Amino acid sequence: MMKWEDLLSLKRHGDVNKRLRIEQDETRSGFDVDYDRLIFSTPFRNLQDKTQVIPLSKSGFAHTRLTHSLEVSSVGRSLGRTAGAEIIKRHPQLKNIHGYNSSDFGAIVAAACLAHDIGNPPFGHSGEKAIGEYFKTGNGRKFQVDLSAEEWMDLTNFEGNANGFRLLTNSNQGVEGGIRLSYATLGAFTKYPKESLPKYDTPMSVIEKKYGFFQTGKESFDEVAKDLKLMRFRDNNHSNWVRHPLAFLVEAADDICYSIIDFEDGLNLGLIPEEYALEYLIPIVKDKLIKEKYFQMKLDTDRYSYLRALAIGELVNDIYNIFLQNEESILSGTFTKSLIDISKYKAAVEDIKKTTMERVYKSRKVLEIEAAGFVVLDGLMDVYINAVNNLYDNTPTSYDRLILDLLPTEYIGDNRQPNESLYKRVLNICAYVSSMTDSYAISLFKKLKGIELPE
Repeated sequence: MMKWEDLLSLKRHGDVNKRLRIEQDETRSGFDVDYDRLIFSTPFRNLQDKTQVIPLSKSGFAHTRLTHSLEVSSVGRSLGRTAGAEIIKRHPQLKNIHGYNSSDFGAIVAAACLAHDIGNPPFGHSGEKAIGEYFKTGNGRKFQVDLSAEEWMDLTNFEGNANGFRLLTNSNQGVEGGIRLSYATLGAFTKYPKESLPKYDTPMSVIEKKYGFFQTGKESFDEVAKDLKLMRFRDNNHSNWVRHPLAFLVEAADDICYSIIDFEDGLNLGLIPEEYALEYLIPIVKDKLIKEKYFQMKLDTDRYSYLRALAIGELVNDIYNIFLQNEESILSGTFTKSLIDISKYKAAVEDIKKTTMERVYKSRKVLEIEAAGFVVLDGLMDVYINAVNNLYDNTPTSYDRLILDLLPTEYIGDNRQPNESLYKRVLNICAYVSSMTDSYAISLFKKLKGIELPE
């Protein structure tokens, strides 16, 4: 059985002494510091030009990854605080002996939510697929013979969650431990606390749906997991762990926001008819909806906002109750579903997701840009991987040298010397391409291909 005293660890990479909550500032804990570090970080700022619903949208209606992450964080804070207040009542030693309060739970979940998409490449989930396809079917196929099965799985099933953990924890020259978040926040961030292999045909838990860290991050996550005293999942031979309990709230906050708010984006963009708004949201909001108020609103955007706020409120209350009802099984590591999957609103949420998928995610504009994204990312991967590998082999062309001069030092290696490991060289380029915004990736591709000259 896991214990909250361990799960709320304030430890950071490189710490020698234990950080105690009772010794920290009551008004700004280490968990608040996590949030601040993320909000001011360059990777978080880059989310303003990364796809959420409509790639490269010029509309003020459509969300980016940045606005989505802020909204998820807001919902996550509410979930964390309300759950934390009840948990402290159930476990009074958390406050009386250790000094924790309900705001600490909210701060951890809010920070983890803020970072939940920070490792995503350009063009959303299609960007992840594009990077994976470069190795599965593109010029990256030739590397398979020189990589382990685990390394090959990392690349062919490139995962934004794992890239996010890498970004948050990866050391650079002079900067050890990346952003140096508390282990509690890193644990809550990691929704899939396992390496890419083994991959099971019949997952035993939602945590096996994806993976949460690359081979390069396995040691770092194991350190986090051991400090938090997470439990092993399935066996001790692989880096597979049960979830940090607060990761369930992070996942739920994301589920709530992308299902309801992406649906709202579809309404605002005219891709989903207005009559669908009431039809699909009524099962969730019927007990709170004041119809007179709804029909008095003259602007359709106001009506959609009203329904969205009611729906999110109802889902938050339901998820909060489910989490607390299942606290014991979550702490024992036997809880295996996402919270939204056992919500009384599951069917309504699934209908909303299905409609959004058909009318928004599969709209012609989205599909065209995602298809172009495959070409863009494949081309960028090829140019940079060839340049770095040729430098390692002491055979760089003049073009390679120009490309390498454009590549930030941290993606080549210490003193601009490529790493001896092919896996690490290639993974560095995956990380570099993933760091790009949608617009920058397209612009750079055009320039490198001679389609568009720099101004």
